Amino acid sequence: MARKSSRNTDILTDTKNTTSPKIYSMLVELVNADREDLAEDVLKADYLLEYTSSCIKDKDYREAKHTIVMAKERIDKVEKLGFDVEYLMYLYDGIKAKIKNK
Repeated sequence: MARKSSRNTDILTDTKNTTSPKIYSMLVELVNADREDLAEDVLKADYLLEYTSSCIKDKDYREAKHTIVMAKERIDKVEKLGFDVEYLMYLYDGIKAKIKNK
């Protein structure tokens, strides 16, 4: 089977210019393992982490605590199936620390 790239996969085409290189690398790995469902979970977790960070900036700590839990559930789902989520955990830990300080 040919390696999938942004030219022949919708999820990679849509996210190539909007995600960080590390997240995009995770997406490529998942798509090439025929796990587009998990790639979508990575995208959702990344979005939830960004949203949580925005909530913290807006001092909406209640919403931030709620969304960080949803992001963690998505990250755990991908990690449970044996894929590398080190970068997402790095982001998660940094954002979680900001919530605990408030």
